[in-house]
Amino acid sequence: MDKEIYGFFNDDGTPINPNLVTKPSLCVSCRNDDDPQQEKLCMLTLMDHQGEEEFRCAAYEKK
Repeated sequence: MDKEIYGFFNDDGTPINPNLVTKPSLCVSCRNDDDPQQEKLCMLTLMDHQGEEEFRCAAYEKK
């Protein structure tokens, strides 16, 4: 039986621990920050912007 693999991974296949991804202050003021249905989209956006000076999110909605 194959082991099911899930989670977030870098392009090279290394797993990413979501607890170690830096969350910008913009996310803390966003309505989606507390929405479990948006968690995956938010994490993908955060991972996509790691290392960049400016963080932008098209799904941002002020609380």
